[in-house]
Amino acid sequence: MSDLARTSSGRITADSVLITGGAGFIGCNLAHRLASEGRRVIILDNLSRAGVEQNLAWLQATHGDRIEAVIGDIRDKATVEAAVSRARAVFHLAAQVAVTTSLVDPVHDFTVNAGGTLTLLEAIRAQKTPPALVFTSTNKVYGKLPGVTFTRVGERYAPRDALMAGRGVGENQPLDFASPYGCSKGAADQYVLDYARTYGIPAAVFRMSCIYGPHQFGTEDQGWVAHFLKAALAGEAITLYGDGHQVRDILFVDDLVDALLLAVERMGSIQGEAFNIGGGIENSVSLVELLERFPSLIGRKADVRFDEWRPGDQPWYVSNTTGFFARTGWRPQVGVEEGLMRLSRWLTEARAVPADRQRVA
Repeated sequence: MSDLARTSSGRITADSVLITGGAGFIGCNLAHRLASEGRRVIILDNLSRAGVEQNLAWLQATHGDRIEAVIGDIRDKATVEAAVSRARAVFHLAAQVAVTTSLVDPVHDFTVNAGGTLTLLEAIRAQKTPPALVFTSTNKVYGKLPGVTFTRVGERYAPRDALMAGRGVGENQPLDFASPYGCSKGAADQYVLDYARTYGIPAAVFRMSCIYGPHQFGTEDQGWVAHFLKAALAGEAITLYGDGHQVRDILFVDDLVDALLLAVERMGSIQGEAFNIGGGIENSVSLVELLERFPSLIGRKADVRFDEWRPGDQPWYVSNTTGFFARTGWRPQVGVEEGLMRLSRWLTEARAVPADRQRVA
């Protein structure tokens, strides 16, 4: 039996699954999967991000009383304790998510990401039977990959080290907390791992690369794949910071949801560990390479402008996911082309780009 305490019918026997930040892009997709399987989901969210109220309304209309919304802040001790007390498993997604925002207000960034995570960990530690916890960290904990040198190969950067170029960044890469966001998420990352080791909390960490898919209301600061598609569909200019040859491995959200659920099911064997999670080498793409797909994908070319590099930006980051594969058998199933098509279709059907702003090809 998994840590989600399923009965033979696949339903949770009593306790709910708690998703902090559950009305956000990833949380919405995770909640939808869980509720579709008949599980009860508590969503703890302060609804501070654009689009999340729409996500929550859709979840409640689709799943009714399987979705319980707690409108509150991850920093509020009483709210967090009450939600955790009824949870069999916790997915901690609530965060301040943008590097740019952290540069403007590092104190807010710290109190949400580091302080909020510590509040959650203490609530979990206080339980007689602590629920399993999966925390979504970030590849930004590795900074600009100090010690790794890069070269331009065609329209993308690549490490000069052939082994890393062929496999991606592994969990043995030294941590380097660049930017306030990297520091706050990195501190939270390390607290989760330490609580697993020191207090025996059943917890694991995902250091995630770029996730994309339906219910993502991307902005220039966060969710760049959706932002690029939205802008192109609306005929708006896209600004690339740097030269556009930066490489990321992009992961479709359905594949991430698979990984999150596997992590809880296999928690007994992965407790206290961190895993790099992303699309891997097969799903890596530079910014300009992705934009070059738009004419065949959506029937129009993106209007692109360039500006200076932004602090903390990595020329290249690709996840080596073999660690998590070895423990669970997980691999991404949705390729770049299919994932972009699904996201483009959702953006249009959900009217994330209003019809009167959609440019005709």
